[in-house]
Amino acid sequence: MRSIPFVKLQGSGNDFILLEPNSRSRIPMSKPFIEKICDRRFGVGADGVLLMEASQKADVRMRIFNADGSEAEMCGNGARCLALYFFHSSGRKAFSIETGAGLLAASITEDGIKIRMTDPKDIRLDLCVKAAGKEYNVDFVDTGVPHAVIEVSDVAKVPVTRLGRLLRSHDIFSPAGTNVDFIQRQADGSVNIRTYERGVEDETLACGTGSVAAAVISVINHEGCGTKPHMKHRVCVKTKSGDVLCVYFTMSKKKIFDVWLEGQARVVFRGKYLSG
Repeated sequence: MRSIPFVKLQGSGNDFILLEPNSRSRIPMSKPFIEKICDRRFGVGADGVLLMEASQKADVRMRIFNADGSEAEMCGNGARCLALYFFHSSGRKAFSIETGAGLLAASITEDGIKIRMTDPKDIRLDLCVKAAGKEYNVDFVDTGVPHAVIEVSDVAKVPVTRLGRLLRSHDIFSPAGTNVDFIQRQADGSVNIRTYERGVEDETLACGTGSVAAAVISVINHEGCGTKPHMKHRVCVKTKSGDVLCVYFTMSKKKIFDVWLEGQARVVFRGKYLSG
């Protein structure tokens, strides 16, 4: 039986198991192993597994595996958690992170962990998606991973797991599928969000890339696509956990760039997982 050291971290309730770098040689990174360690009853329990590796392009490389064993290109809250771990182990307050979606910048601030995200792409607005006999108006954006965003009048009343599961694998988002975000814009421009995460296959307490998607789509739909050459925006996104993530970005008529995600991340505990 192997004893595998790990660190449990969470960012706004989105929780991860970071496998200690010096234990990697003993870890069978297989789908069954990831499913077992992420199981909340028979394992440690988490939304995903983080690996921190050496990088030729950045200061550190992040790999993220969902709870179902699939590997994702990117995870905003996962990046914030890995950044916290890297800060604790290196003492550095500013550094770069290589991900499957591109290079990120990370900084440790008084308000938490701030990550410069990849620029949003593949924005598609006003998609008509039919599911379970109903039509839904959906906006789509890739913020490192795909997100379908649906604006609702009362996000608290949405059956997120049931509806998210229907839309997540809809043909219009094939073959990769999508994460599904239900958002409610407030009078002050802030956004309440609930997210069904692909790979976790359930609602999570927070989603970093989903919060970026929510902020971007909310501004596009309610304020337009950049009436000035470089409009700067700050959108506060309240997650299911109650934590607030701040999203900053600059918008012009043709693109959205300089996107940052900021919020708290914490080490919950350290332990050893017995595998075998």
